[in-house]
Amino acid sequence: MNRAIHLQNRPTGRPALSDFKFVEEEKPAPGEGQILLETKYISVDPYLRGRMIDAKSYIPPFELHKPITSGIIAEVKESKHPDFKEGDFVNGMLAWKEFQVSDGKRLTKVDPDQAPLSAYLGILGMTGLTAYFGLTDIGKPKSGETILVTGAAGAVGSVVGQLGKIFECKVVGIAGSDDKIDLITSDFGFDAGINYKTTDDMKAAVAEACPGGVDVFFDNVGGSIFDAVMANTNRGARVVLCGAIADYNKTETPTGPRVNSTLIKNSILMQGFTVGNYQSEFQKGIQKLAGWLKEDKLNYEETIVEGFEHTPQAFLDLFDGKNTGKMVVKI
Repeated sequence: MNRAIHLQNRPTGRPALSDFKFVEEEKPAPGEGQILLETKYISVDPYLRGRMIDAKSYIPPFELHKPITSGIIAEVKESKHPDFKEGDFVNGMLAWKEFQVSDGKRLTKVDPDQAPLSAYLGILGMTGLTAYFGLTDIGKPKSGETILVTGAAGAVGSVVGQLGKIFECKVVGIAGSDDKIDLITSDFGFDAGINYKTTDDMKAAVAEACPGGVDVFFDNVGGSIFDAVMANTNRGARVVLCGAIADYNKTETPTGPRVNSTLIKNSILMQGFTVGNYQSEFQKGIQKLAGWLKEDKLNYEETIVEGFEHTPQAFLDLFDGKNTGKMVVKI
């Protein structure tokens, strides 16, 4: 038998385990031109929350009573496809299933000798590419500038900070525990960190950590932390909107300070993006990241949860900040 994880309900507010359902089905067999894949690693990411809502977005919503999909590393167990052989490892947007068949389209072969397989879901995958393209194309950091990153100990934020140091910038990160602050300053090279959970006045804390103001603001969080950082932005600052995990489970549209006058007064550029905007440039980005990784200019952390049955809980744990770096489920 084969197990799959379906979306059982569309969550209202914070998702719960009851919104997922484990379904047993017959293990598939590949037909001509197909391959049989066995899942090895599953990526769980905050953006999946948005796909649980039946609303128009940049990517279609998940369908009820059908498998959830995300980035997956899988091994080819049987091949009837000329471009794949048994033992190949591939990366692609695949279903939350233990086994599945594929026609090979939109799959990328990955080399386990170049980097650990899980790295292709993180620093050499979508999260690393998100950090790279968001920072370089929208943030456009210049040597000597100050970059502030929210969600700094997460999969994207931790890479953004390290890239900022490669580009000779001062980098300040915001995270949710003293352990995470220690991590970003010791392992990821951030110049300073702010624990938002123990800080009463975020606006003042950002001003203290960034006495010269913020030139590039890479935001993964949104909410009131966003407001505090915006109050400290410099003239000509660039604001990169990557995520808004603070608001994903809100049942009403949150309202905060209006930023219009700040953007106008300081001639600030603010742009949102998704990594899919840069799909045609993925290989260029992977080559850059792989080069820096080989030169020991990049470090990465993973939170690996073992067991297919723990995939929904691993996803839910993202909203409690239980991950350091990329959250991955190992099957």
